[in-house]
This record gives sequence, structure tokens and C-alpha cells, in this order.
Amino acid sequence: MFIQTEPTPNPQTLKFIPGVDVMKEGVADFRKPEDAKVSPLAERLFAVHGVTGIYLGQDFVSVSKREDVEWHHIKPSILGTIMEHFTAGLPVMSEGAVIGDSGGHAAANGADGEIVKQIVELLDTRVRPAVAQDGGDIVFHGFDEGIVYLAMQGACAGCPSSVMTLKHGIENLLRHYVPEVNEVRAV
Repeated sequence: MFIQTEPTPNPQTLKFIPGVDVMKEGVADFRKPEDAKVSPLAERLFAVHGVTGIYLGQDFVSVSKREDVEWHHIKPSILGTIMEHFTAGLPVMSEGAVIGDSGGHAAANGADGEIVKQIVELLDTRVRPAVAQDGGDIVFHGFDEGIVYLAMQGACAGCPSSVMTLKHGIENLLRHYVPEVNEVRAV
């Protein structure tokens, strides 16, 4: 098994691409070791010294580390853990585990339903594919009085350029196509 790695815009996160499906459906974002109890793979990765977050996408694993830990010290352990896990045929998620929907958006209800549908469509077609390339995800959480609320996941969570991505990229895109949008905020 050959596992490719790619840098992300977040210097504390690397994207690992094992060449096999990681998540058959949905995504999973673990920010603490205790949250990873539903994922044998994430539990094993949190056991590597310095790992602070795991994001499981369709065909990749994003791993975040502490700032004081160097990639060249922990990358071999992460690669070995991922390789051993998939080579052994172990499950990524425990049976019956509840996972996030890869479309993971709040429902489009109420008076703003059509606006929310437009926002979600733009996020799904224009934003999320690009963000997934960088090892992360952006999930719609709500729209209220002209403000769009989004959650950053994976490599996007804590990324130094995430504010610029939100404000100059996503906000400008949404304001252009959906005039009712005045601002985008992270939750």
C-alpha cells in the first residue's frame, strides 16, 4: 500500500491519501481523543504523540498536530498506523457509529428556505470540492438576518487562512449570487 501525503494551507495539518475509500458515506471530524471512540482508526492515530485532530473524508485522512511537534518526527508513525489499519482490513468506524453526513447541512425550512437552498447549492458545488482538496470541509449551520453561519472542519479548523477563505472567498461568492447574504461567520 502506498500512501500519498499532501500539505494543506494549515501548516499543522497534513492530508494522507491511502488510495482506498476511507469513508464509504459521510465524514467524521474528531477534535479530541475521547470523541474518537467510534473510530478504531482515529483512536489509533490519536495514540501518536502530538496528534490533536483527525478528519476522515471519502478518500483521505487529515491529521492535525500540535505546533511544538515537527512533522518529520510523527509522519512515519502516522503513515505506519494508517497502513497497518487498512492492510489488516480493520473498520474505519465502529459498527452502528453515527457519522456526519458528507452534505452535513442544516435543513432549509421557513421563510428563508429558498435562500438557504441557494446557499447550500453554492457551497456544495463551488466551495466544498475545493476545500476537500485541502483536506477539510465547510458545513452550513444556518442563515439568520443576512448572516450565514458555517463550521470549519478538518484542515480548515484552526487554519491561519480560514478567516481569509471565509471573508474574501466564500462571503464574496455568496454575496454575489445571493443578494440577501450580508456576512459569513464561523461557528
